[in-house]
Amino acid sequence: MVSKKCKYAIKALIYLAKNQTRDSAIFSSEIAFEEDIPKKFLETILRDLRNSRILQSQRGKTGGYRLLKQPEHIYLSEVMRLMDGPIALLPCVSLNYYAPCEGCNETLCKLKTVFESVRDETLSVLGNTSIKDLI
Repeated sequence: MVSKKCKYAIKALIYLAKNQTRDSAIFSSEIAFEEDIPKKFLETILRDLRNSRILQSQRGKTGGYRLLKQPEHIYLSEVMRLMDGPIALLPCVSLNYYAPCEGCNETLCKLKTVFESVRDETLSVLGNTSIKDLI
């Protein structure tokens, strides 16, 4: 399940992509108000996006947030991993967060193949859907 944090991050990125101009940044308070996101929670999300070099921020009267990457280069898979961690439903099929399942023999496991297919299809959709696609 996608967390509220992840949904809010995607909503904020869409808002920024739709509304930023070349010479202006957007305040977190504007995004919070327009997208109905709790301001303190949004600030944490925006900080994570900034630390991951998706956004840049500027302080002061002309400050705020702007996209560091173009919307067509920000994919849902990247945002979801940043906000929620692994996309795979089982740790043994995760590409970036692999861990063996407790008490399971992976070579005999019938579920692994099914969940690898689920992972691959999910990544295909999320890895090919950008913020620009959602505008």
